[in-house]
Amino acid sequence: MSNWTPNSWRALPIKQQPEYDNPTDLEAVTTQLKTMPELVSFDEINKLKYELAEVSQGKAFLLQGGDCAETFAEFNNTNLRNYFKAMLQMTGILMYGTGLPIVKIGRIAGQFVKPRSSGMEAVDGVELPSYRGDMVNDLDFTDAARKPKPENLLKAFHQSATTLNYLRALAYGGFANLNKINRWNIDFVKASKQGQRYQKTLDAIGDAMHFMEACRLPVAQIEALSTASFYTSHEGLLLPYEEALIRKSKADGKYYCCSAHMLWIGDRTRKLDEAHIEFMRGIENPIGCKVGPSMTNEELLAICDTLNPNNEHGKIVLISRMGKDKVGKLLPGFVELLKCEGKNVVWSCDPMHGNTIKTGNGYKSRKFDDILSEVQQFLQIHKAAGTHAGGVHFEMTGQDVTECLGGAQEISELNLEERYQTACDPRLNASQALELAFLISEELRG
Repeated sequence: MSNWTPNSWRALPIKQQPEYDNPTDLEAVTTQLKTMPELVSFDEINKLKYELAEVSQGKAFLLQGGDCAETFAEFNNTNLRNYFKAMLQMTGILMYGTGLPIVKIGRIAGQFVKPRSSGMEAVDGVELPSYRGDMVNDLDFTDAARKPKPENLLKAFHQSATTLNYLRALAYGGFANLNKINRWNIDFVKASKQGQRYQKTLDAIGDAMHFMEACRLPVAQIEALSTASFYTSHEGLLLPYEEALIRKSKADGKYYCCSAHMLWIGDRTRKLDEAHIEFMRGIENPIGCKVGPSMTNEELLAICDTLNPNNEHGKIVLISRMGKDKVGKLLPGFVELLKCEGKNVVWSCDPMHGNTIKTGNGYKSRKFDDILSEVQQFLQIHKAAGTHAGGVHFEMTGQDVTECLGGAQEISELNLEERYQTACDPRLNASQALELAFLISEELRG
């Protein structure tokens, strides 16, 4: 790492970056960010790496989920609380069904930037810069809204700080206590089939807690039963922001990116001779990398060697996003390759991005059955290879949205317009996320 510095990425080509009218304004904002307190601590980052090491060895399971793109407009305590409830509900189902600890990582408190297939967007003959997320520009289709705004970096930082503070209060302030598990219910899910099925799981967990108390075990005093570890992640796309939040530890002399516990590299920005790989290879955080259909064996091995040169357990998370029609053909070869090479990785499944469709009425959506199919194939591929299916990576929300088709709610194309609220990609709602957790739990039980 002797030739790496926090800004060595600047000498390399870079993709998916906005073009600011005045770069000096951006520099003034990043200079201010360098003086801000870090959002996450070195110890938290190392703790996540330890938990991910357990995942890579089959001793735990990874649940990573959250918004496709956070927005300033939807930021409120109700949405945050319902999101956290949905994550806890999925955790309870997976933990009870698999008998494994669940490592919970949110796509939250920093997921404000999105890569786009085109830098420009056309509507009714008018062409403007694409919406890249609230950290960059605004969703409204006007010239003023689509101009990249450096001050949005500060706004995103402060919202991330507030989000983290609230989630920590929920995770460690008693809300996540298993004795109060009924508080995790989300109102619109309660009356559904999934809500009724979830209640049976709650009752079984409650019986287990009563049994432990009858054995004179101090349930209320056991930290693991009264708190929930929770970590944050986002795609590390806007590198001026990420660089501004790098801090060097005096204890070990290493560099940590303190914008989140974990960052990931997208399928569009994972070229070995470009800026994003260069930036990520020098930080201590666990790093994710999307593995799409265009990945080659040589690229995959080189990425593992570059991001995880010491072959540490828990350092790298490979996030498969093939699509239901390609995962069965492509993923087995990658899994066998890394198994034969002895690479220590966490394999995770993103069944969302490879299964996006355009509906007849013009909405971008995803079919629940396609999402489930890719997850099932992912689990079966690892079972056949004798490797660990480490986890799942979802775009989901605790809100009662109608963005993904199907599931027990039987959301149809006609329903999409009712509550289609996403700023970018379609998300599972809480009921669909719960349903998926049950199906994954059943598949893992075999």
